[in-house]
Amino acid sequence: MQFFGGSDTISPSPPIPTGLANNGNMMYVFNRNGICLIYKEWNRSLRTLSSQQDHKLMFGLLFSLKSFTTKMDPSNVEKGNLGVPQLPGQGCSFHSFRTNTYKLSFMESPSGIKIILVTSPKAGDLRESLKYIYNLYVEYVVKNPLYTPGTPIRSELFNTNLDQYVKNLA
Repeated sequence: MQFFGGSDTISPSPPIPTGLANNGNMMYVFNRNGICLIYKEWNRSLRTLSSQQDHKLMFGLLFSLKSFTTKMDPSNVEKGNLGVPQLPGQGCSFHSFRTNTYKLSFMESPSGIKIILVTSPKAGDLRESLKYIYNLYVEYVVKNPLYTPGTPIRSELFNTNLDQYVKNLA
């Protein structure tokens, strides 16, 4: 059974996001401890940091944004513990932000897996795309008996399907 969606198989035709020029630039998958399980880049023209610094900076940004949105939630008296994953629709959270050069879309599963997709600033809502990527992760990584949790993802099936899907975002 998949976390997102109602069937036991990956949809043969993934959701095509709305918006113009949805070129995927980068994607990160972090576990709940901040370990980058996979980092992919497709259209990144400038690299200024080492990959380890880049991953720490991205995880720190996400942690800060989640903390900020939790503390600023006007509808919740109890602010809860910072860093604890929330179920979809539970509490206040953010899904994306946009700058003049990119859009960052974010999804966190109840198990603490964080998926970040950096795309063109013209990209539409990518929540369904993030759910599809998570379903790929579950199908090809979590269900793989040879995968050791917390280690970098080396699944060829996952990488192939992911690359094919992100190329279709254009």
